[in-house]
Amino acid sequence: MEFRAPTVAAQQNAKALNYLTKNLKDPEAGRRAVEGLIEELGNAVDAYPDWHPILTAPPRHGSEHIGSLSQVATYAEADPTTEFVRGFVTCPYSGEGADRLVEAVRRVPGLDAYRLEQPLYADSAHPVVVVAVNVELEADGTIKSRDALAWFVQLSAAEATGAQVAETWWNVRSLILGSPHGSRSSLFVNQHTGVHMRKILEAMNASGMFGPIKESSLEMLSQKKRDAISETLIRTAVANWDGENSSFDFELRGETCKASLRDTWNDNHEISVRVEIGRFDLYVTGFYYPEDRRITHVDPRGKRELAEKFL
Repeated sequence: MEFRAPTVAAQQNAKALNYLTKNLKDPEAGRRAVEGLIEELGNAVDAYPDWHPILTAPPRHGSEHIGSLSQVATYAEADPTTEFVRGFVTCPYSGEGADRLVEAVRRVPGLDAYRLEQPLYADSAHPVVVVAVNVELEADGTIKSRDALAWFVQLSAAEATGAQVAETWWNVRSLILGSPHGSRSSLFVNQHTGVHMRKILEAMNASGMFGPIKESSLEMLSQKKRDAISETLIRTAVANWDGENSSFDFELRGETCKASLRDTWNDNHEISVRVEIGRFDLYVTGFYYPEDRRITHVDPRGKRELAEKFL
């Protein structure tokens, strides 16, 4: 489905407004405060891209992957939190904790924080606003393209030293685009920026700087095709099962498929099925219901070229 940023932004902002004001004695005053935050910080979002200064500016310990605010020691005093494009508001229940958070954030270059007088989330909370001061927004509400691309490249280059494999765009696009997102844009980056991020990632992958390319997500294929791949492998595994051996191999379209099947409840009502080719070169799992020959499954994962052999 196409990512319609204005519609998604309106939904996100409405959700944030409700979350931050529904428990207040004066929700109208809270609404005005939230609208002010949206004006200052941009649209409400679900998760930051890995390269966002909110995640990269605070000091890190070692080379661990930082993908959420809860992993950042600087934000230890944060409590219920709502995220926006340029920063976030968090609502500690302790005034002292709120002050400690402001002090910790202000020690980080590129970040600022301040106490908000108007209660949000709960009347007993002490809201703190944290802002990535170097994040500037385009007219469409997304981060300035040049800055977003530079931050993305800087983080990617820094991670190359310890990388063991190169991740494809489809594997990591949510980490690059932030959430919510579409196939190549989000509330953080517009389509122009997202397209260039993908080109940059693919060029870095092709250079070998991260190691061999790891294919996992098959989201580049339509849902109909992903369903067909899973159903083909699961039905073939069931057809080749003797009802006794839980693990066996079968050949299909020139590939050796390793299958594992078991009667989930020992009543011939539900059969658990797993099919694997190579070492996770293609992996399918689901359930088969003998009574009506129905199948349920999760999306297959693996290499696109191999997966398409089963369409």
